[in-house]
Amino acid sequence: MLQYRPRFWTRSGIDKNKALVEHLQQYGVIKSKKVAEVMETIDRGLFVPDGNPPYVDSPMQIGYNATISAPHMHATCLELLEDHLQPGMRALDVGSGTGYLTACFAMMVGPEGLAIGIEHIPELVTTSIENIKKSAAASMLKDGSLAIHVGDGRLGWPEHAPYDAIHVGAAASEIPQPLIDQLKPGGRMVIPVGNIFQDLKVVDKKADGSVNIRSETSVRYVPLTSRAAQLQDS
Repeated sequence: MLQYRPRFWTRSGIDKNKALVEHLQQYGVIKSKKVAEVMETIDRGLFVPDGNPPYVDSPMQIGYNATISAPHMHATCLELLEDHLQPGMRALDVGSGTGYLTACFAMMVGPEGLAIGIEHIPELVTTSIENIKKSAAASMLKDGSLAIHVGDGRLGWPEHAPYDAIHVGAAASEIPQPLIDQLKPGGRMVIPVGNIFQDLKVVDKKADGSVNIRSETSVRYVPLTSRAAQLQDS
């Protein structure tokens, strides 16, 4: 039977970002001090569309048949990628949506690193840049260590490859080869894979270029598809 990671709370009683992080720590989702610090620093409330309760542990619609993932999924991905988001490293966020996780990546790799978000809906790119400008990551957008681009995430962003960390925020039917190619030896990618039944896959590239793939947990994400196909369902 397919098991989904449970939502740890569903009411909108949590009205502060710090309380959100503390709850994720209490439930054992966040174990890393660094991940906790970054999620406290980047306020989710700045990235959730108006009218939605930002600190509820649930995905939220952001328009264009896209969503912002639930906080526990963001925390899970940050935990899985932490060793590959050290200062000075390079990170790619595919399907960057609101820009929330890309901003978290930027805070982790620091101004000496590079965090790139790629999103195929131009309106979401515009919104995400505005969101980031209001956040603690604003200075990194200005100095170029954080950037959001319009593009097909399935093709990655070769200009700044290879990447130490790659996160994909939508489910692929299979892992796109360009993303494997753009993963640095020693690097890690986290990507949901599957159609009806999806698993969060952890892809580790070894020093010799070979890859090891394991399943972390069962998940449910919107599909990684073309812009036309995504908008067709609107």
